[in-house]
Amino acid sequence: MATAEVGGVHFSVELRSLNNKYFKAIIRLPEELQLFEAELESQLTRRLTRGSVVLNLRYSDSSAAAAGRVNTAAVERYLQQLLAVPGLSHAAARIDLGSLLALPGVIVTDTGEDRIERARPVVIKLVDEACDRLIAMRVREGAVVFHELHRHGATIGVRLAEIATRVPQVVEQYQERLRVRINALLADSAAAVRDEDLLREVAVYAERSDVAEEVSRLSGHLEQFAEIIDATDDEPAGRTLDFLAQEMLREANTIASKSSDGEISRRIVEIKGAIDRIKEQAANVE
Repeated sequence: MATAEVGGVHFSVELRSLNNKYFKAIIRLPEELQLFEAELESQLTRRLTRGSVVLNLRYSDSSAAAAGRVNTAAVERYLQQLLAVPGLSHAAARIDLGSLLALPGVIVTDTGEDRIERARPVVIKLVDEACDRLIAMRVREGAVVFHELHRHGATIGVRLAEIATRVPQVVEQYQERLRVRINALLADSAAAVRDEDLLREVAVYAERSDVAEEVSRLSGHLEQFAEIIDATDDEPAGRTLDFLAQEMLREANTIASKSSDGEISRRIVEIKGAIDRIKEQAANVE
């Protein structure tokens, strides 16, 4: 909110912003300043890059200019024409001021362009002040979002490292379970499973459940995620983070579909939860 009073004219600018992937301006102006809309939208576009921004401008003119002015030349002309009417008794004539002032051209008011010219420097200054305060508020909120993004990224990194460690153990456990199961099935017969057959089955399982490529890609996405949120430039990052979160979620889903291990599944659930939080927070990042 930014306010000012200049020459008896009170101005009030209120600026609100809601999350949005893109920039959208909604400008609400008093009737007499409607011609100002395009200029104010252009000013907001230069200052803000994302969000649904609502600008409310209130305008109250209590100055002498609000009353308009009497066009004395027009009044004199009307009187001259009345006095020139043949047969009119000038001594008995009565002039009704209300009717006289209602005649066309007697009361002159400023045009919308005149008001805008007087209001322009004040309104532009107030909109800039409101933008400064909105940006300062976004910076404060951004510090909180920055901390949350780092926390979710750290969660993904820890769980991903645990999955990478767990994968070889899962293959070993599968090999042992398979050996025990086959030996149990062949216990009543003289047959025995050959090691090469067992290893071939284990190799098939290992290839089918191999998530090394997905883990590597997800790790790469996580590195890029850290680079984006730690960047010191002023480039907008919200859309990039949203897209990156979608790519991270795709890799997490692939890992989940390939692995039948309960421990890995639990860690993937945590990873997907952290990615969802990132997607939510990305909507708050410019």
